[in-house]
Amino acid sequence: MQKFLFSAVIAIMCITTSCTSSPSNEEKLFNGKDLSNWEFVVEGDSVPADQVYSVEDGVILVQGAPLGYMYTKNKYRNYTLNVDWCWVDEPTNSGIFVIIEEATNPVPNGIECQLRAGRAGDLVLLGGSNLLEYQQPEDRPRPRFPSIPKREESSEKPEGEWNNAKITVDEGKITIYINGVFQNEGTNPVKEGHIGLQSEGKRIKFRNVTLIPQ
Repeated sequence: MQKFLFSAVIAIMCITTSCTSSPSNEEKLFNGKDLSNWEFVVEGDSVPADQVYSVEDGVILVQGAPLGYMYTKNKYRNYTLNVDWCWVDEPTNSGIFVIIEEATNPVPNGIECQLRAGRAGDLVLLGGSNLLEYQQPEDRPRPRFPSIPKREESSEKPEGEWNNAKITVDEGKITIYINGVFQNEGTNPVKEGHIGLQSEGKRIKFRNVTLIPQ
């Protein structure tokens, strides 16, 4: 009887807390302890990287200034990426980079999922990268950072709460969900690249940076 009651309690706890096991092929890009899987870019190499990118209480803390980004040592091709982020002081600016072809300073050649407050889910073309869906006006020069606006109204959570970005990359096609809401998609002729987290604006925290290969 006691064994039955114990099993019932565990089952109820799993239902009420939505406990699920992680997929067996999930890769933790951030191990919760250190940044040994990452490389770092700081604009103009003005300060040591560890003054900008660090780990505190099991989460990544990015200072936001100087401008730059941290990026995975490995390149990835087809996957679903999950990243949680939360502003520290106030809603500001940052981004998640995918298909980084070349890690240049201070921004790479790659595609940004914009995290700027109110614009999370915009796609930004960095360093000369391209998306087939981007329409360049014939009567204007190409902007330094062309963008494709998100599809829906902001699905970001209130200040101080954790947000989630789910980004799927499938043979160069990028699909973005912000807090479960479909916000954007675009197709990059490049199929493979590094993954990055940006330093821009003010302090931001990242956690649960995981990747599931497709």
